[in-house]
Amino acid sequence: MAAKISASMVKELRERTSLGMLECKKALAEADGDIELAIENLRKSSGMKAAKKAGRTAADGVVATKVADDNSYGIIVEVNSETDFVARDEGFLGFVNTVLDAAFEAKQTDVAALMEGDLEERRQALVQKIGENIGVRRIEMLESANVGAYTHSNNRIAVLVALTGGENSVAKDVAMHTAAVNPRVAKPEDMPEEVLVKEKEIILAQPDMAGKPAEIAEKMVGGRIKKFLAENSLVEQDFVKNPEIKIGKLVKDAGAEVASFVRFEVGEGIEVEKVDFADEVAAALK
Repeated sequence: MAAKISASMVKELRERTSLGMLECKKALAEADGDIELAIENLRKSSGMKAAKKAGRTAADGVVATKVADDNSYGIIVEVNSETDFVARDEGFLGFVNTVLDAAFEAKQTDVAALMEGDLEERRQALVQKIGENIGVRRIEMLESANVGAYTHSNNRIAVLVALTGGENSVAKDVAMHTAAVNPRVAKPEDMPEEVLVKEKEIILAQPDMAGKPAEIAEKMVGGRIKKFLAENSLVEQDFVKNPEIKIGKLVKDAGAEVASFVRFEVGEGIEVEKVDFADEVAAALK
């Protein structure tokens, strides 16, 4: 039995691909309602670039960072709430800072271990007071000669960048760039093999590859993979504050190299079931 294609599914696919309604509806029907498969098929058939990420990240909350005075290490945390309203509550933000300080002092990235005892009691008390579920989702730490941090003004995106040296202002600039541009990896060689395999598969399935001799197709694939890596690798990206220079050169000119980075965005990777408002009302009436 074919899956029912709802208006909300078509709307989401349109938002993520910028394609027409009929084209999106057809793609969803062919993919039996699977939005991710529809996007992959559209990329193969039309040469469309990668679609926007799914918007189904209803988990709310904030991210926060803290870096040592000597810039030798930094901690980044994500703490979730159910609504944006609670994410702005002073009591909630105080709890986030308590979690951040505790993780920073202990250099602890294991959420379960950190939350044992007093912190878990505080979390439960806050849940009782506010009336929403609150959870510490993830913590990471970077250590290097020069760790810089950047937190977007709405506390929904935060980044830690580790450089091998240089001034901390450069590390902060790279962190700001990473927050804005969202690279997948630090360097081209860091790209997972399975991602490259999937990208090659998509490139080979695009219309302009049809009938090409093997040697020409290989060159075309190589060129497009090189472009894909340049667009998605931090060191190969044009610096947002000065597009005339790439991040790799910016850092090199400062006497350092990019060692690694961590970028947290609130709710990324969490899929929450969407309920159509009309259906929700109808269900409540029943």
